[in-house]
Amino acid sequence: MIPRFLALAVLLAIPALEGVYAEVERTKTAAIIDEVFRIGPIKSFLLQRDGELLIEAHRMAMRSDRTTNIKSVAKSIISLLVGIAIDQGHLQGVQQPINDFFPDYFGERPDPEKQSITIQDLLTMRAGLASTSRRNYGRWVQSDNWVEFVLGQPLVEQPGGEMIYSTGSSHLLSVILTRATGMSTRKFAERYLFGPLGITDGGWDRDPQGYYLGGNNIALSPSALLKIGTMVMNMGVYNQKQIVPRAWIAESMQIYTRSHFNPYDYGYLWWQRELNGYTVQFAWGNGGQYIMIFPALKTVVAIASGGGESNEKSRDSRRRLFDFIENRLISYLQ
Repeated sequence: MIPRFLALAVLLAIPALEGVYAEVERTKTAAIIDEVFRIGPIKSFLLQRDGELLIEAHRMAMRSDRTTNIKSVAKSIISLLVGIAIDQGHLQGVQQPINDFFPDYFGERPDPEKQSITIQDLLTMRAGLASTSRRNYGRWVQSDNWVEFVLGQPLVEQPGGEMIYSTGSSHLLSVILTRATGMSTRKFAERYLFGPLGITDGGWDRDPQGYYLGGNNIALSPSALLKIGTMVMNMGVYNQKQIVPRAWIAESMQIYTRSHFNPYDYGYLWWQRELNGYTVQFAWGNGGQYIMIFPALKTVVAIASGGGESNEKSRDSRRRLFDFIENRLISYLQ
């Protein structure tokens, strides 16, 4: 039996021990935040583990509810909307050919190979059409008709073949969503994705014909990105409601192809890689915009960055970020 005075001493020591532990955790967290903001032009960093917000840090006058251009993170949102549209019966499935949605274009310019491109080919960046991203992006968005510009690109690969990253491919998905559902992509998102998640966008660019840009230039807040990541990690469920079909989330996160320009695998407009033995699934936008999901660690990270870096500096910041995640952040979470 433990003497009474020793038991009392132990009880009195517990609060002190808890205080020491809390201070150690605060010190570790402060060190993580300091390292994050030395990586590049990051202006918001949110980290949630098992439903608890562990880190919320901002700079450059940013806030968790302030919207910012999420760049190509928007592509992953388009993927979620496609899954909802299939579940609702607006689309037949991922093997449906794009010929069904562009009869006017192909009626004037028949091309059996292009007409055979499927929704899945667009989701996995394997349409085979020459890219409208990177050096071709400017010419594309300055054209009078973005859809015709994309469909008019030459086939440089067979549909379903090698990955060719192209915002034109994800934009076709936005046009398909509009034509299939009878409402704009933005309205569809507000009704079936943003609304149920309690998200309000701060703006969304459109093409000359009025179609919302599929894969770039949506303004969302860091907290909105965190909600989307949380919903995806929970297999489409948010606040006990199934927002996106569970089967679609699982299908989206399978690996279908791999980029030639980075060491990442690709699903349905979602990236994936292994870091320190853990799978990281992520949406990625130019200049340092991210939703990162660590399923085994029950963790979601949302990152918004200021951009403005050269391509070389941006690549260096991305490399430093993933090094930080692999060598520091995962250890912090374990």
